[in-house]
Amino acid sequence: MPIEIERKFLLADESWRHDADAGIKMRQGYLSNNSKSSIRVRISGDEAALNIKSAEPGCIRREYEYPIPVLEAEELLADLCHDAQVEKVRYHVDVSGFIWEIDVFFGENEGLVVAEIELEDINQEFPIPSWLGCEVSDEIRYYNSHLISYPYCSWSCEEKL
Repeated sequence: MPIEIERKFLLADESWRHDADAGIKMRQGYLSNNSKSSIRVRISGDEAALNIKSAEPGCIRREYEYPIPVLEAEELLADLCHDAQVEKVRYHVDVSGFIWEIDVFFGENEGLVVAEIELEDINQEFPIPSWLGCEVSDEIRYYNSHLISYPYCSWSCEEKL
């Protein structure tokens, strides 16, 4: 069974940008999103995928991902996904051999920036860059599947802290 082990953090500052790649624009929508799982369609540059992920909170979740033609992904996003979509640019930053993914959201989630790192083991140690802020791995509000229904622009000032 495919397992994703991912830790998610807010950022303390923008100094990560000095070491980031050019980034890739992503757009995604959800065919299904409930308390058990989410089924997502994502276009990343000139590639697309269908993703099924278990919905339990935390760092470890089941995840299945299958490449699909971009044209079919466009059709799914336009015709079958919920109206709201998540839009972001994903940057990659190498820190001592570990690849951090930095998602800079726009659209309804403008202003939200999160860093994610995928690990091989839940107890795996990894470098903590100076630009890393507090961990939000267990906070569902930061999950893309949650941002569809409760976008960052609708959060109160206290929720954004």
